[in-house]
Amino acid sequence: MSEELFDLIIVGAGPAGLTACLYASRSLLKTLLLEKGPIGGQDLIENYPGFPGGISGYELIERIQKQLEDYEYQFLQEEVIDLQEVEEVKEVHLSSGKVLKAKAVILALGAKLRKLGVPGEREFTGRGVSYCAICDGPFFKGEEVAVIGGGNTALQEAIYLTKYVKKVYLIHRRETFRATSILQERVKKNPQIEIIVPSVIEEIKGSDKVEKIVYRNLKSNEKRELEVAGVFIFIGHEPETGWLKGKLEMDESGFIIVDREMRTSRPGIFACGDCVSKKFRQIINACGEGAVAALNAEEYIKNLEK
Repeated sequence: MSEELFDLIIVGAGPAGLTACLYASRSLLKTLLLEKGPIGGQDLIENYPGFPGGISGYELIERIQKQLEDYEYQFLQEEVIDLQEVEEVKEVHLSSGKVLKAKAVILALGAKLRKLGVPGEREFTGRGVSYCAICDGPFFKGEEVAVIGGGNTALQEAIYLTKYVKKVYLIHRRETFRATSILQERVKKNPQIEIIVPSVIEEIKGSDKVEKIVYRNLKSNEKRELEVAGVFIFIGHEPETGWLKGKLEMDESGFIIVDREMRTSRPGIFACGDCVSKKFRQIINACGEGAVAALNAEEYIKNLEK
């Protein structure tokens, strides 16, 4: 495989990368899809068109994968650590030492969960600190837990947790939430959810597992302790673009800057999904960007061959 020249290498197999792969393989481009880990997805998407009642992120990804079975492409589960350019050829370097070559590359890298960075977070991860309500919620049946964050994911997970826990303390550093109005209304009407704003977590405490948190009110500067069995953290994402520093133009947070055609600052390198700099991060946006990136990559490759 290392001696092959692909038309297109897509790095990342989330919704954006899978959609790009679907469009590229339908266009008969010689395509390789790379993914370093298991493909996941959020627990429920309520606003994806065509699915009354919603669809889970896992199921949506499975459906796209099923569509891809009708087309030819190659898949490799390996980590990309570098991207080089030798004239018009892109060289994708893998952690295994392999070097893959392509005429164009689409970066659909996604983003990783942002950590609080407070004492106790790392020590109690897996022992009360969690970043996935659907994974760990059932372990806290009848308990009181804290959810940290103010976006759609935080509010969705807080609502989801009320299926299992006795009470959810929803803690956000601002007085207003960033989540959609409908989610805010659901949270406010839920008797199992208590909102604590504007406050920040200072410490997570316990012995063998989480027992309490220390939080500080940003208005009064008063610190309080709250007894909880679990802490669920949903404070946004960080792009997985560190290995691209200095190679592509990025914003101050490390998200890749692209134009309307999903072109990066380097010809033949495109980016889409949660790794790009933008205002809204929705799965439907990611899928659309994946399609645009693939269509423009196809056009770029055709122009190379003229």
